[in-house]
Amino acid sequence: MNKQMLTPRFWTITAMVLVAAALRLLPHYPNFTPVAGMALFGGAYFSNKKLSFAIPIVAMLLSDLILGFHSTMWAVYLSFALIVMIGFSLRKSKKISYVMLATVSSSVLFFTVTNFAVWISGGIYPMTITGLSECFIAAIPFFGSTMLGDLFYAGVLFGALELAQLKFPVLAKANV
Repeated sequence: MNKQMLTPRFWTITAMVLVAAALRLLPHYPNFTPVAGMALFGGAYFSNKKLSFAIPIVAMLLSDLILGFHSTMWAVYLSFALIVMIGFSLRKSKKISYVMLATVSSSVLFFTVTNFAVWISGGIYPMTITGLSECFIAAIPFFGSTMLGDLFYAGVLFGALELAQLKFPVLAKANV
């Protein structure tokens, strides 16, 4: 990491990701978390692709060390990495409509990948198309709170940085 990267912008974005990860530790409505929001945010604002993945994933890993792990964590982290990549599409334009579309896409991706992982891990649902359907149908009630949480936290993260850049122009100048 070079000195150009250690700017107020870098530390602000990093702090925002770490705070978002820490919010996972507070009591919250099921699946109403900052996971997709912080992955999108990291992908959109860290210009260094390695940092786009590393900082949000390390932040998530730190919170998971406290929350615990389960057998389908690989799917959560795979989804998270794919959502960072969706965030790359927001680098040139962070219009509200683009951020909302990326967030909804991220919610659908997370729902699909993680529930497929639950089904494929076996034990709960039969390894049939019917079992896969049952798995996805059983998860539908959680999708709403996931989507609302993703939209809320993406809105807070993207909005807060955009407002901060207006108030503190030094945050808008340097690349991270």
